[in-house]
Amino acid sequence: MSDEARRKAGEEILETLLGGTPQRGGALPDDFLDMTVDHVFGRIWARPGLELQERSMITLAALTVLGRENELRVHLRGALNLGIPKEKILEILIHLAHYGGWPVAVTAMRIAKESFESFDKKQQRS
Repeated sequence: MSDEARRKAGEEILETLLGGTPQRGGALPDDFLDMTVDHVFGRIWARPGLELQERSMITLAALTVLGRENELRVHLRGALNLGIPKEKILEILIHLAHYGGWPVAVTAMRIAKESFESFDKKQQRS
């Protein structure tokens, strides 16, 4: 896949997942943002073998167990944008409590509740 094709694939996945790509000149340095779009989303998320919803659920699990709260918020919004039901997300978090630890699951449950409420408010405004 060419660099241009990877960029396009990454941008398309980010559009589906998050409603667009992060803005250049924002919180992330432009070079790092390019690597994120091109490699993480254009190469890894675009690979065959797993659907976007499956990749999203795996990412939620990893971020939860690693305690990456800020990124978890972003990917919870993405999971909801992909149509993953809230009940399924909560079931993932319950399952993780028993493998990744209770404290990280409690934190993830709190973040999920906030994310669900924010998502619902946004849907009501649309």
